[in-house]
Amino acid sequence: MNGESKKILYVEDDEVLAFVTKDNLEFHGYHVVLAINGREAFQLYLQEKFDICLIDVMLPLMDGFTLAKEIREVDTEIPIIFLTAKSLKEDRIHGLKLGADDYIVKPFSIEELILKIEVFLKRKYIVREQKEMVFYLGTYMFDYLDLLLKREQFEKRLTQKEADVLLYLYQNRNNIVPRADILKKVWKQNDYFVGRSLDVFISRLRKYLSEDQDITIENIHGIGFKFVISG
Repeated sequence: MNGESKKILYVEDDEVLAFVTKDNLEFHGYHVVLAINGREAFQLYLQEKFDICLIDVMLPLMDGFTLAKEIREVDTEIPIIFLTAKSLKEDRIHGLKLGADDYIVKPFSIEELILKIEVFLKRKYIVREQKEMVFYLGTYMFDYLDLLLKREQFEKRLTQKEADVLLYLYQNRNNIVPRADILKKVWKQNDYFVGRSLDVFISRLRKYLSEDQDITIENIHGIGFKFVISG
């Protein structure tokens, strides 16, 4: 995951450190919004949408611990990383109890910071995907729980079995999936008649997804299928 379009709320009152860190993060593709005190940071948080928060602990007007607590009362999911000169165990524990995800002790390297940012952004979107069960297949949006497949002017309400087959193929995308695995996963059995039903469902899904040339469901003769997103 690169930093492109990922928006960071960065709260730091040390002007030199703030400039250097912000400049480096923007060089790596992140969109960084800087606040120099906790009160300003919370107002920015309420006004804009961020992907992750980097918060110094020692801040004027509202300290980092209080800021994190205020943010957590609004949003329980956004990753929060403290940047602090405090390395005492008690401070780390206090911050984590308030809902922070991690600490980085100053002075830190930009490589370490970016690594932690990437880890928490990936975790955030995996959790969100699992919770909402909304997936993006090329130019399509697939809402599994709502049984909905959409693309521009196209909208198709799927049957439960169609959605189950599509979800399993997507979760195993770009890999060969044996027919028997799909049948056992979706139908809980593997026999000739159920196998014929699978072929019908595959044909339907190919038709629904035909508007995006980068999506294919390949027949792997004698084995199964391969769901490929090449774009």
